[in-house]
Amino acid sequence: MDGKMGWRKKYLVSSAEMKEYDTNTIEYFGLPSLVLMERAAWAVAEEIRARFPVGKKVLVAAGSGNNGGDGIAAGRMLAQVGYHVEFCLIGNREKCSEETETQLKIIEKYGHILQSKMEDKEYDIIVDALFGIGLSRKLEGDYAKTVRQINQCGAFVCSVDIASGIHADSGEVMGEGVKADLTVTFAFEKLGHIFYPGRRYSGEIVRKDMGITEESFLGHIPKAYTLTKAARYAMPNRYGGGNKGTFGKVLVIAGSVNMSGACELCAKSVYRMGAGMVKVMTPEENRVIVQTNIPEALLAVYSSKEEKTEESLKKLHKILEKEIEWADCILIGPGIGKSEVAYALLEQVLMEKKKPMVIDADGLNILAESKELQDLLKERGREIKNTVLTPHLAEFSRLYGCRVEEAKRDILQKPKELAEMYGCVTVCKDAATAVAVPGEESVYLNTVGNDGMATAGMGDVLAGIIGGLLAQGMEAGKAAVLGVYIHGLAGDKAAEENGRYALMAGDVINCLGDITRQDGCEGKNV
Repeated sequence: MDGKMGWRKKYLVSSAEMKEYDTNTIEYFGLPSLVLMERAAWAVAEEIRARFPVGKKVLVAAGSGNNGGDGIAAGRMLAQVGYHVEFCLIGNREKCSEETETQLKIIEKYGHILQSKMEDKEYDIIVDALFGIGLSRKLEGDYAKTVRQINQCGAFVCSVDIASGIHADSGEVMGEGVKADLTVTFAFEKLGHIFYPGRRYSGEIVRKDMGITEESFLGHIPKAYTLTKAARYAMPNRYGGGNKGTFGKVLVIAGSVNMSGACELCAKSVYRMGAGMVKVMTPEENRVIVQTNIPEALLAVYSSKEEKTEESLKKLHKILEKEIEWADCILIGPGIGKSEVAYALLEQVLMEKKKPMVIDADGLNILAESKELQDLLKERGREIKNTVLTPHLAEFSRLYGCRVEEAKRDILQKPKELAEMYGCVTVCKDAATAVAVPGEESVYLNTVGNDGMATAGMGDVLAGIIGGLLAQGMEAGKAAVLGVYIHGLAGDKAAEENGRYALMAGDVINCLGDITRQDGCEGKNV
């Protein structure tokens, strides 16, 4: 268990990190490389045996590196229990690693013939062991041709460690990529399994132990991690003798004229995460909609029709001053627009230096255009790191000062830099959302959720989830990570019930209760 966060981290590793841990296991702990290879091969054979009966036709398509050796050894194990296995080595045998050459000699002694190309035959199963995590250039020639053959043959494809042709760090397809039905990976999942398009090429991912453990880090912790389902147990504790004030009061500053949905989605999400009270501050025009659709919420309204004079802004300042004093947590930004009024609201909120805060959507866009507000945010971040920024990639790139493509390509490092720059927890939303916490080396990468969640209002829901957790006293980093994770789980539950095409933000809100009560994961009643 991670003492600071209160849950078990599941590390995700880069190619360089995995190679380092492999080397540490062999050279520091003294576990022979061939032993690790045999364990990896057994894991692959075990997964195939669990899915297919003895007697099926198997082709092992191997490369010259150790990934090929893993595949060759797995094929030998399958042959010994009754599968009909053929072996194919693509590339020059003289370039084989020492371990892979050993595996080739073993199968030859058992009487197996080694083919030099993939034959035009029918197979039930193909073990893809062409390339592992070390691939750094695009596939060409016989390798590219073999990948195309694998994809076109119609057999069940089991990739060893990672689908051949997929970059282990970025998930990029290196010219050609095997489209696996199953990937059996070893010790730790790789970043290329998580980032698209590699995630799509990996099929079902099964992680197997083979002798490389966290002890092999030797102090060098991976730069990324995700969570296991046990993370749901980290929900805030409930107090049996509490009242609505006990579980936190959240001020939701959201919405503008003709943009009332953000108020509703945020407020409902806050409530669904267990906060006791919500007050929505929004223009007068949204009064009836908010009171009708969220009768549980309190309401504070201001005029959007008045001419923006010094007097009207003073009046707005007094209203907000009172509401900030009432609140335990502030959520600002969804749907507020970028008007002078919106700027004034954000400026005043940033001057509050103690209460936890979530800044989302238009709040981030206003911030990106104002050095004065950025300076206020940095000042707040120097004093207390309880602010959460929740930008999608475009909002992030504006705030950071880079192109969207750069932010996406460097989604581990750039959110970390922004978090340190402002002293704020940074949630960079993408298909694999990254959460960076100031002062922490590792970045959380979200591995749950689905493409049905790529729809309007989903960010409002996430902001509300995080706000609800902050209101109950959860520290900002933990609230952001757990909030993103629960948001994804609820999205997956909603997709099961509604399908990905029909998924709407409100469906995710409706599934939050199912997620937070499953398997007794509701916080302890104290």
